[in-house]
Amino acid sequence: MGRAARHVFVAGCVLLWLIPLYLLVVNALTPAAQYTGKPDWTVQGFDLVKNLETAWNVAGIGDSFQSSLLYAVVCGLAAVLIAAMAAFAVVVLPVPRPAFWFWLIYSGTLFPLQMFLAPLFGLYADADLYDTRIGLMLVYAAWAVPFAFFLMRNQMTTMPPELTEAALIDGASFRRIFWRIHVPLMKAGLGAAFIFQFTAVWNDLLLGITLSRSPDVQPVMAALTTLNNAYSSTGPPVILAGALIVSTPTLLLFLVFRGLFLRGVTASAR
Repeated sequence: MGRAARHVFVAGCVLLWLIPLYLLVVNALTPAAQYTGKPDWTVQGFDLVKNLETAWNVAGIGDSFQSSLLYAVVCGLAAVLIAAMAAFAVVVLPVPRPAFWFWLIYSGTLFPLQMFLAPLFGLYADADLYDTRIGLMLVYAAWAVPFAFFLMRNQMTTMPPELTEAALIDGASFRRIFWRIHVPLMKAGLGAAFIFQFTAVWNDLLLGITLSRSPDVQPVMAALTTLNNAYSSTGPPVILAGALIVSTPTLLLFLVFRGLFLRGVTASAR
């Protein structure tokens, strides 16, 4: 009975997840002019391409899509690299009070993001970084470092210290030890951390609507809210088509790299 109950529970969770996805796809297919105002449970037409084109053009999702792709890839890679270096310093380098540095960096994930919005907005306005791509990239990279650091540090603590000691005896510098020993051994963890940070940056809305307003600077989630504000002129099917565009990159990322993601999470959890 226990196993059967678990199977029923899992099947119910899967069904609850699939129903909204099914409604999203079916209603995104509906021609905007034929939408009745209520969700359709059966396919009423096939106007997906037109709805996608309208969403891409009306709300400027195309420009915002490219901006979010830039933010997610560049900031995710930068955050993971910085986090790996910080984890190496805390775990391997003979720095004083490593626990203090760990909690100092990790504390960036402990406080709600809303606490930083007002001072961050004022700082960006004074520094002429408001509504600029470089401004968003800086804050996204800094925001993504603490959690990536947590994952990297957990994995690095599982590596035997004899590797570092042997390399030091052979005359290797700490820089060489990091790039030639630790980075190759942490490939799975680095990949998992990048997937986490890519998804976090891609799905961000709060920072996007607070620190930007131009369509070519705003991330794609902010552009999707702009499309939602154009509800009367575009119709729900176009909004749902825009949601399909927005959800595609993270879905593909998890499907393509799911093996790497699972190995990295497992290595970081040991």
